[in-house]
Parts: sequence; structure tokens; C-alpha cells
Amino acid sequence: MFDNLSVKLDRAFKNVKGQGRITELNVAATVKDIRRALIDADVNYKVAKDVTDSIRLKAMGQNVLISVSPGQLLTKIVADELTVLMGKESVPLNLSGNPNIILISGLQGSGKTTFSGKLAQYIKKKGHSVLLVACDVYRPAAINQLKILGEQIDVEVFAEKENKSVLSIAKNAIKYAKTHGKKSVIIDTAGRLAVDKQMMTEISGLKKELKPAETLFVVDAMTGQDAVRTAQAFNNQLDFDGVVLTKLDGDTRGGAALSVKRQVEKPIKFISSGEKMDAMDIFYPDRMAKRILGMGDVLTLVERAQQNFDEKETQRINKKIKKNQFGFDDFLIQMEQIKKMGSLKDIVGMIPGMSKDIKDADIDNNSLKPVEAIIKSMTPKERSNPELLNGSRKIRISKGSGTTVTEVNQLIKQFNQMRKMMKNVNKFSGSKLLSNFKK
Repeated sequence: MFDNLSVKLDRAFKNVKGQGRITELNVAATVKDIRRALIDADVNYKVAKDVTDSIRLKAMGQNVLISVSPGQLLTKIVADELTVLMGKESVPLNLSGNPNIILISGLQGSGKTTFSGKLAQYIKKKGHSVLLVACDVYRPAAINQLKILGEQIDVEVFAEKENKSVLSIAKNAIKYAKTHGKKSVIIDTAGRLAVDKQMMTEISGLKKELKPAETLFVVDAMTGQDAVRTAQAFNNQLDFDGVVLTKLDGDTRGGAALSVKRQVEKPIKFISSGEKMDAMDIFYPDRMAKRILGMGDVLTLVERAQQNFDEKETQRINKKIKKNQFGFDDFLIQMEQIKKMGSLKDIVGMIPGMSKDIKDADIDNNSLKPVEAIIKSMTPKERSNPELLNGSRKIRISKGSGTTVTEVNQLIKQFNQMRKMMKNVNKFSGSKLLSNFKK
């Protein structure tokens, strides 16, 4: 999402890189470029000006230490200011109440129903039994969509197709939750415009009657400053508790994420991308600021790995690595676990210093398909014992996978090099496997 902004900010810092000290002249040039970069990213002009004025004042008041360059110092100041702009720190989800009630609101097409499923899975992983409630009685496919998502994550969905009163459905759902031991109730509502008085009265009434612990406003990040204006209009009438930014994997300039907290005075609680149920993260302003500046996001990367890597499987593979018995089947397992972590480009971009290198690279999970095809065209014996792969076997594998013998040879060569290196490594995570393989 922030690729263009990251590039422009990096260019802005060139005004002070290589300089021995911070001066009014090089700071002024840098700040001007930073302001332009923020405005190009669809950040409100007044917000961009306030942020860059603060950056300039702080930069001019700093003495550059011998061990720190002016470029490094200014990068730190910008990271701090972006963190403050986006809310300083994450605001946790309120899971109080028996049952805990979460009301989901937003425009039509913003991704509310998909997010409701993601949130249900997130809460379920915390050990809460969850009930999804279908309160979108206007969109014909909404109830079915929620039921499909519920099946995917093994969460029960409460729906009353014949009942058109959303308040009645919600109240019946809460009664059902209490009698069936459900600790959290997520109410998916219809998309609505802030100018539609009848629809806004409906959801305001829901909030007043249900008294949810959380009212979340889901907004499409691709709408830029329109997202901020819509959030303001909804907040004026609904007074929600937090914002959810969806579709961060789309072609968006990122201004909404940068300025919604400052302009609406409500925290961003979650960010979401893609259709997969695990493609959602808690929003951490400091981590996002570092990602924007190409400094990576190791903490989120580690958290995703912990969520998606099976501990027993990892221990089993580590034992095989120590005995030099790591085969192509094991490599496939690791690849599958990595893909569960989300977009491959997004994952690599979390590694410090890598975001600039992959900016224009065509990296997605589909790029691993030829590798999978080659491995799956091998026999079980060949996957366990790569030493068996002679010339005739390689020809058969290349034909079966729709690749060339050269590609097969290249994969085998890289895999063997990796196995040799791994002899001296006690513990090797899936992300390291992939990074070495890609090299």
C-alpha cells in the first residue's frame, strides 16, 4: 500500500544523506519533499503541514552525534512523527461483557462481512466461543456469504431469513448466545450511507439498545480521503469505538491510514487485506511507521510465524535437518506454512531493508507454483532422496511439471546447497528457508 510513499520519502532523505551536519537549508529541502510525498499519498494538506512543521522544528533542535548521521537522525524523527500521527500505540479490542457484543458498521462494499469472519477467527483463537449474527437483511447474498465464512472457520452463524427487523434478530441472537455459552457475538450489519437517515437511524438504534462493548467502522482504504470523510460522517452520528481499514493490498496511496486518527480522533484497531480469513493484523502505529520508511516489521513477521507454524512439525523438521534427512516433502510443508502467513511480497517487505529491493519485483504466492509442480512431479522416493535424480528422471519431471530440465536442475542445485548449509544450523525457520531458496 505504501510503496510509492516509501520511495518518495527515501528520496527526500537524500537531501541530508552524506551531509556532516543538519542545517536549515538541507532540512528545509527535506521537509518540503516529505510534505509533497504525504500530500501525494492523499494525506489531508493541513495534516501534512502540521506533521512536517513538527519534523522541521525537532530536526533543527537536534545535535548530530558522531555515531549517528543526519540521515539516520531525520529518519528517526519522521518515524516518531508518523507514529504519533497514526495514534502512538495500538488500542486493544474490548472483549468485556457476557456476552461480549461487537457491532460492525460501514459502507456497502467496504468488506464488513469478510472482516466479521476474520474477527470471529481472531477472537476464537483467544479461546472465546463466537457467534456470528447476520443482520444484513437487504443484500440477498449477505446471509449466505456469512454462513460460508462461518463454515470455513468453524464458527456458528445465527440468521433469521424471514425476520426483517434487525433489532429483533440481534436480540434473539444475544439470547441464543447466552443459552448456548457463546462468549462473543459479532453483528454484521448492512452497508449504508451516512446521508441515508433511515439506515443511520437503524444502526444508531441497534447501538443504543444492544450497548455493544465495541462498535467498529469498516472502511475501504482504497477510497483515500473519501474514507476519512465517510468516517467523520459516521462518527458524528454513531460515535464508534474504532476503525478497520480493509483492502490494504489494493492500489491505494495510504492517506486514510495515515490521517484518519488525527482527523476523526478514533483509533485504527485492525488492518485487513485479501479474502483469506487470517489476512488481518492488529494495527500498530509504530510498526506501520517503520514499514513506511523501509525499516521492516520484524515483530509482526514473528507473530504471524507463531500463529501459522505448527510447533510439533517445526521440531520434527529441525530433527531431520540435524540428521541431514531434510527432503523435498519437508520443503513443501514449509512452503505451505509460509503461504498461510499471507502475501509473499508483504512478508518479504517486513524484513528490514528488503522493501526497497522488492518494490518492482513480481513476487506473489503464484510464483512458487513452478517449484511446487516440479516437486510434486517427483516420486515419493525421489522427494526423500534427491540423490536419485539422474538425467532421465529429470526429463520425466520437467515434462510432468511443464517446466524445463534447466529449471529442474536449478531447483535441485539450490536445494542441495541449502541442505549443506543447514548441516551447521540447529534451528531454521520457514522464512529463512524461503529467503535462502529465493537467493
